[in-house]
Amino acid sequence: MTAPLDPNMAEAGLRHVRKALPHDSGEKHVSGKAIYIDDIVEPIGTLHVVPGWARKAVRGKLVKLDLDKVRQAPGVVAVLTAEDIPGTNDCSSAFGDDPVLAQNEILFYGQVAFAVVAETRDAARHAALLAEIDVEPITPIITPEDALAADITVLPDYQFRRGSPETGMTAAEKTLSGVMHIGGQEHFYLEGQVAMALPQEDGGMFVHSSTQHPTEIQHTVAKVLGVPDAAVTAEVRRMGGGFGGKESQANQWAALAALAAAKTGRACKMRLDRDDDMIMTGKRHDFRVEWQIGHNGEGKIRAVDLNFLARCGYSADLSLGVNDRTMFHADSSYFYPDAVIRSRRLRTDTCSNTAFRGFGGPQGMLAAERMVDAIAITLGKDPLDIRKLNFYDGERNLTPYGMPVEEYQVMHDLIAELEESSGYWSRREKVKAFNAENAILKKGLALTPVKFGISFTLKHLNQAGALVHLYTDGSVHLNHGGTEMGQGLYQKVAQVVAEEFGVSMDKVVITATNTSKVPNTAPTAASSGTDLNAMAAKKAAGEIKQRLIAFLTDQHQCSADVIYFGDNKVLVGDKSFSLAEVAKQAHVARIQLSHAGFYATPMITWERESASGRPFFYFAYGGACAEVTIDTMTGEMTVDRVDLLHDVGHSLNPAIDIGQIEGGFVQGMGWLTTEELVWDEAGRLRTHAPSTYKIPTASDVPEDFRVKLYESKGNPQDSIYRSKAVGEPPVMLANSVFCAINDAIASLNPGIIPDLDAPATPEAIMKAVRSMRGRQAAE
Repeated sequence: MTAPLDPNMAEAGLRHVRKALPHDSGEKHVSGKAIYIDDIVEPIGTLHVVPGWARKAVRGKLVKLDLDKVRQAPGVVAVLTAEDIPGTNDCSSAFGDDPVLAQNEILFYGQVAFAVVAETRDAARHAALLAEIDVEPITPIITPEDALAADITVLPDYQFRRGSPETGMTAAEKTLSGVMHIGGQEHFYLEGQVAMALPQEDGGMFVHSSTQHPTEIQHTVAKVLGVPDAAVTAEVRRMGGGFGGKESQANQWAALAALAAAKTGRACKMRLDRDDDMIMTGKRHDFRVEWQIGHNGEGKIRAVDLNFLARCGYSADLSLGVNDRTMFHADSSYFYPDAVIRSRRLRTDTCSNTAFRGFGGPQGMLAAERMVDAIAITLGKDPLDIRKLNFYDGERNLTPYGMPVEEYQVMHDLIAELEESSGYWSRREKVKAFNAENAILKKGLALTPVKFGISFTLKHLNQAGALVHLYTDGSVHLNHGGTEMGQGLYQKVAQVVAEEFGVSMDKVVITATNTSKVPNTAPTAASSGTDLNAMAAKKAAGEIKQRLIAFLTDQHQCSADVIYFGDNKVLVGDKSFSLAEVAKQAHVARIQLSHAGFYATPMITWERESASGRPFFYFAYGGACAEVTIDTMTGEMTVDRVDLLHDVGHSLNPAIDIGQIEGGFVQGMGWLTTEELVWDEAGRLRTHAPSTYKIPTASDVPEDFRVKLYESKGNPQDSIYRSKAVGEPPVMLANSVFCAINDAIASLNPGIIPDLDAPATPEAIMKAVRSMRGRQAAE
């Protein structure tokens, strides 16, 4: 039975769901008692594994790999190369193009060529430096422009086409075009890549991995070792952050730990140094975006032509899905009557880029906001007016990929509410007055929308399993395929199970995600962790509950409607029993008190080959209003105030959801303002440590930071308790900051579109400011 849509009815009788309960590991996090993989007590004799790589070499043919000095170094037990792999030398998620250890050639600076296994981590690190490696260099392909010139890709080109964009562009009253560069982003999880492998009987392997996808770890380790998947168990209780960086790229490190364990017969742990982690692992995809837009004199969009040129790195990794999602979100919240959206997945001699919170959506959405801002600037209108004019609405509700936007009214209402609550129009006048009075400091203001599709666009990933046991003392064992990376997934799923059984939260024991309990899981990604796993857990608990109800109706000769579960009790008419008593009685009567629940997202029909169908179960919406001040003499920028309003349907846990919104926004703000990745001409990452790569700190968070949940009528789709996903959509709320910076720069020369790339670092701001002033002087 689904929750009713009426908010008042929806809250009736609920004890745990929709309550602001604390994160299940909150106290452990702040007290230091939360166990991460590096905190697990090491078995006696545990060895440590460290990657070895050509620190002076870049892209080229591997002509010499002399490891004699490495093997002779103190404490070294083994040195692994590609020749030591009994199975397949591949740790890719799908395409077979990611070697665990380099063989014959170095594909990018930082590629692992060998691994040292030693008694201590320090011994392994020192030994790894003794390798003699010679590489015959090849001029590397570094930038999207380099890859375009070489015409080299990791995957075929792809496009969406709606209507006749060529005709629409010709018929448009006005056209605009430009090029925008959108930078990548380092995940910078607090806990780096780490794995510990323990050999088991008969060639089996137990692997602790900091991963968002335990099933893929299981499959990769089995593939590399040449054993069946069933011989490998992968487990993770929690990660110290993931953000997509541990969806596919935890594979290599788990494989190396397992390979070392299989070779030595001893437990082996691999924990990357922060510098190595940043150099060796992929980032958010960066893009060159070529755009053209046609519109009428009022600013209504007529046609769009977008070309997304992505730096994917040396292999495909997850670039198919990431770039597809960029295309899916290139409309942001706007209706394009005629559109062509193209994507090229360019191969470069850099580390393979991968999933990152938003999975390509933020890049597509930012490009759309750039085009809308350009229309507003050239027409001399307020960008918010242009945004609202082009929102999906009425018959104008079909996306470029053919899916209707059914909840467009939520976007209209949410933005209208934020427009009023943020005082947008009065602040707009104050910003104009400030800019008129100040020659050096300039303010900018922007209010931007978010429309984000929820579901994996790879259809078969939209499924989940959960295992629930009810014990005879009334306690509940909960396990599911989702992974906890700090986002509160375990807590939300536990709340759902506690609600189903009518027990207090302390009765539900949350256990580590384990491939031997729930098999063939999807990654915890695409913001679908709660949608999928909570529903599977609810089904599992519900099935056990129905067995108990059937047992009680037979025992007490009553109807099911007089049986109620709540407050750790079961009421049967006027009789009251503890859940433990009922469970004991059912066990004696040989009633099964365990169930494996399963859920598959309905309505997903996307067919990539024909570019048709419904790729998303629903959309999550949001809005952000940001005000910034820039210094036109230095490029420095401060975010003065931010107002966020976000749609989570009927929130399962408002406290956790607000935390996700705040964190997602700040992470997105970092991507768009301070986090700059720099490779040199040889392909070496120069920003590979906190000293050279700046994530947001407490001082970067706006002093005036207002966050509110939109008072939704509930998800119209039959989601878990009519909630909506919250993991990724808030990242794109940070587009408001970038647009506000653009707005401030645009004030220097009204009518001229600033040449501002992302991230809008002080250097990028100064470049755009000087360009604006140069054009002003020329005119």
